[in-house]
Amino acid sequence: MKTTEYNAEVLIAAGPVVTVNRADVAELRERALRTKRGRMRLCAHNSLESKVHEMLIVHTAATYVRPHRHLGKSESFHIIEGTAEIILFGDQGAVRQVISMGDYASRRIFYYRLAEAVYHSLVITSPVLVFHEVTSGPLVRSETEAAPWAPDESDGPAVKAFMEKLRKQTV
Repeated sequence: MKTTEYNAEVLIAAGPVVTVNRADVAELRERALRTKRGRMRLCAHNSLESKVHEMLIVHTAATYVRPHRHLGKSESFHIIEGTAEIILFGDQGAVRQVISMGDYASRRIFYYRLAEAVYHSLVITSPVLVFHEVTSGPLVRSETEAAPWAPDESDGPAVKAFMEKLRKQTV
């Protein structure tokens, strides 16, 4: 797999045909384990301006994804390896729905699509989560809104308390 490193957490695939095999996923997993935030992303699209953003993403169990919502965009999510709870929140932060997901062999839900601007996050329940995500582009940061009631990832103690509370609510 030929790639260009965009930053320590993001690789961009090169060429018009993108293929990924087990060895590539293993490399992405290893790289995620070495990043500060425990994540790695392979962008199959070759530009931030692409109309479709298709990514293979690896998160470790320690990864915090601040609840957020996408304005005017849908997102689909397909689990390749691992398990997670997708959390959908109301506007004030109340848990609205929990979707228990895993890969196809787990017999859990392995695919979901979110087509409305709902705050969402995930709690990773396996050591590593590998998933395929698709959303519309181009990437415009102002079209993603962080939940004001959730801590910023830079506040370690608040993130830890928030995630502990969320895990208790999703069991």
